[in-house]
Amino acid sequence: MKTDNRLKRSGSFWLIVLVVMQLLFLTGIVLFHYSALWVGKEIRLQTTPVDPRDQLYGDYVQLNYKINNANWSMWKDAEHKAERGDTVYVLLQENGSGGFYEIKGVYPSKPSHASGEVLLKGRVQYANDETIRIHYGLEQYYVAENTGKSLEDRARSGDLVVDVKTAPWGSTVIERIEP
Repeated sequence: MKTDNRLKRSGSFWLIVLVVMQLLFLTGIVLFHYSALWVGKEIRLQTTPVDPRDQLYGDYVQLNYKINNANWSMWKDAEHKAERGDTVYVLLQENGSGGFYEIKGVYPSKPSHASGEVLLKGRVQYANDETIRIHYGLEQYYVAENTGKSLEDRARSGDLVVDVKTAPWGSTVIERIEP
């Protein structure tokens, strides 16, 4: 009789531990994603969007940044070339005019950087003889219904700017789009 009670208490204990571990894991994922908003540095990026529509989520703006394409002269590894699917680290520096950030270098591993520089983590979409196309996970932004077309029109006139928060470890979140 005593061993049955101990087994029941032991089983309850491990069930509670399992539930708490799952909750901590999920909380950690959420905190990691939103930590860029809390401790991240705000940077500005220039875009050229198009206006697709998603049947489930509604309007979104497909964003194309100037930093999506890097010249091979920015690649900082003489031994190996970047290939499709490779993780890369892009070092950005403020260009001085308008407060926009531009590519200073593209690295195959995480480099050290100065206080005025920002590091973004990306993945190579493709590489040809002239450029490396990099995807950052910032290329889609969902907007209120029927507002995507007006954002696209403003982008064509060169008036669209994206403010991004980037954490020191490379996590990024779009904070707002400024038409």
